[in-house]
Amino acid sequence: MSSTGIYVSRRKLKSVFFTQMNKLINWDEIGVLIKQHYNKGFSLAGRPSYPGLLLFKMCLLQTWYGLSDYEVEEKVNDSLSFMQFVGLQLEDEVPDHSVISRFRTALTKQDAFEKIFEQINVQLESKGLIVKTGAIVDAAVNPKEKQLM
Repeated sequence: MSSTGIYVSRRKLKSVFFTQMNKLINWDEIGVLIKQHYNKGFSLAGRPSYPGLLLFKMCLLQTWYGLSDYEVEEKVNDSLSFMQFVGLQLEDEVPDHSVISRFRTALTKQDAFEKIFEQINVQLESKGLIVKTGAIVDAAVNPKEKQLM
C-alpha cells in the first residue's frame, strides 16, 4: 500500500453499500465473463488499457446512481468510496467518459453487456436481494423500510 493509501484507509468512508456489493458479488466470475468479450492489451503509445472489470464497475455505478458517462468520471475522480469500489488508488488515472462509452459500446455490440448485468442480478438474487433499476433491495424486508443504497 502506498503512503497515500495508508492515510486514505484511516478515513471514514461512506462505503457500506460498496462493501456489501464486494462481499455479495463474485467479481472473479464477472471478470471472466468480461474477458470473454473485452480483452484489450496495450495502446499504440505502449500504455496499458484499463481493466474491463474496472470499466464495468464504473458502468454499475452509472446504473445504481443514474449517472452519465461524464458524471461517473467526475464521481470516481472526486469520491474516495467510488474510487476504492472500482479498484483505483489516488495516484491512478481515472478512465474518461469516452473510454466508458467505447467499453459499453464494444460489449453491447457483442450482446454481452446485458448478459453480464444479468449475472450480477443472478448472484444478488441468490443471496435474497431483489434488483430494481437504481436500487438494490433486501427481499427479506419490506422494500419501503430497507434499501441498500
